[in-house]
Amino acid sequence: MLPKPLELGLDTFGDVTRNADGQPLPHAQVIRDVVAEAVLADELGVDFIGVGEHHRADFAVSSPEMVLAAIASRTDRIRLGSAVTVLSSDEPVRVFQRFSTLDAVSNGRAEVILGRGSFTESFPLFGYPLEKYEILFEEKLSLFAALLEGDHASEPVTWRGTTRAPLTGLRVFPATEHGRLTTWIGVGGSPESVVRAARYKLPMMLAIIGGDPRRFMPYIDLYKQALLKQGTKSLPIGVHSPGYIADTDMQAREELWPAYRDMRNRIGAERGWGPTSPAEFEREVEEGSLYVGSPETVAQKIAATVRALGVSRFDMKYSAGWLAHDKMLRCIRYYGSVVSPRVRELLAADSTHTIA
Repeated sequence: MLPKPLELGLDTFGDVTRNADGQPLPHAQVIRDVVAEAVLADELGVDFIGVGEHHRADFAVSSPEMVLAAIASRTDRIRLGSAVTVLSSDEPVRVFQRFSTLDAVSNGRAEVILGRGSFTESFPLFGYPLEKYEILFEEKLSLFAALLEGDHASEPVTWRGTTRAPLTGLRVFPATEHGRLTTWIGVGGSPESVVRAARYKLPMMLAIIGGDPRRFMPYIDLYKQALLKQGTKSLPIGVHSPGYIADTDMQAREELWPAYRDMRNRIGAERGWGPTSPAEFEREVEEGSLYVGSPETVAQKIAATVRALGVSRFDMKYSAGWLAHDKMLRCIRYYGSVVSPRVRELLAADSTHTIA
């Protein structure tokens, strides 16, 4: 059997950037910039573009599917997905319908990455109690899995739970045209989430945003063991991590640091973390999960992670707080035209590399 090709993608949360005077840009302009960034990624041959869902002032995108549909109308080949869809505070039937519609307008390029999300603003906004955080995700994922099974020629779906009305032999439209909707589960690093992904027979996307990525190897082993135990064949495993590329290592670090620091400290203050420091930033760049530097440095680091974990996809989050649109465009150019081919070259030269 031929080895699976490695997929190399990009992610953005639509972070609100600034104008030349240092003032935040309108959300509308940020969204238009995200579309332009995705168009460039498509032109350069990047495999996937992921757009995050948030409901707060510092991120512009609350409806990834709408942004992805706009991207679909201006691109030809890049796969289009969420990063992530917060299923716990959404309606699974509507999520499925929105992504099956995106799949139609993009001619089969849609993907959805389902997750609980690391922010909770959507819960009060849509009227969901935080104390039901776990049960909401479990039940809604169960329903979504039933919709995936029922999507073969739009077969009737029957499902029952405690958090919403049951479905009894109902059909959901539109059906996907080219087979089952590609669906991942985003996992932040808990064993329960890993086993859940395996139980529902869905590919797993690991959000590795800090520390040595090799520390996630036990989760990958757990996922494979759980699949094997229930008799399921191997499924794709991906990694999402932040990064930034510039002409040189020093330039990349100097340009990213101020925006990264402000974003990290703002979110950290909400979660009770202490402020970051240049030393912490440097450790993450050198030894952790920040893929920052020249094209060669970033390519070497991505290849090392793919080699160590055996994953079949790597998505780099290229947006970081108020980091400017023009700098992100340059980063995307490097990622698509230099880094991606170099990663594949490095892995092709390594006869020991296998992809999950």
